[in-house]
Amino acid sequence: MKDESPTVFPMRLQRFMSLAGVASRRECETIIADGRVAVNGRIVTATGTKVTEDDRVAVDGKAVTMAAKRCYIMLNKPPGYTCTASDPHAEHIVFELVKTPGTRLFTAGRLDRDSEGLLILSNDGDYVAKLTHPRYEILKTYVVRTDRPIPAEKLEELRRGIIDAGDRLRAREIVRISSEVFVFILNEGKKREIRRMIDYAGCRTVSLVRIGFGALGLGRLEPGRWRYLNAAEVQQSLTVNQAVQFRPPRSRKK
Repeated sequence: MKDESPTVFPMRLQRFMSLAGVASRRECETIIADGRVAVNGRIVTATGTKVTEDDRVAVDGKAVTMAAKRCYIMLNKPPGYTCTASDPHAEHIVFELVKTPGTRLFTAGRLDRDSEGLLILSNDGDYVAKLTHPRYEILKTYVVRTDRPIPAEKLEELRRGIIDAGDRLRAREIVRISSEVFVFILNEGKKREIRRMIDYAGCRTVSLVRIGFGALGLGRLEPGRWRYLNAAEVQQSLTVNQAVQFRPPRSRKK
């Protein structure tokens, strides 16, 4: 099940104009300060003015509009789907599950074909960059099940960081939930990073599920389903240095 339409989010006027192709953000600030911009029929000179795609914006009397409304989606990716727009070798791709006619979406990072869980898609390039670039410190939370317990000494090695194929791999935090279940928290995602760390420890990854971006959790969204994010959820996903808490499912009473 999905929401009927995306949420409309406010943004700074200069960003709206830049996304509409008027000029660069810096140039748009000058255009606004010069009194050349009207919002809903009124001249605006403050660059901090907030607008949405529903507002009427005009520059020198000419209306400007964004090519497409910004769109923010969460998908509970099932295993077996590849995070790509097109791959002749992929049996299934995630865009078979998310249908937004006329809107080109990008995935905020990837989950490999066998991994599952929270995947965020958007047509907002700035938002996707903030979610994925390590300098923004947006933490991603994963629940990992291994085929055998990771030895304590190997777990400590992983916590300190390892070198694999020339890459330094290190999680922000690794929490042992049970003998074969772990929570990994990362702020970047090198290719198959967690699986490579598990391989280094002499184990095999049985399942890998992403459950959070920042403070935004997957919740009860069923595998293969998607929905639009609301404004509060978008902000939750951008929460710096905060990870969602993993709550093991309660065992059913007989």
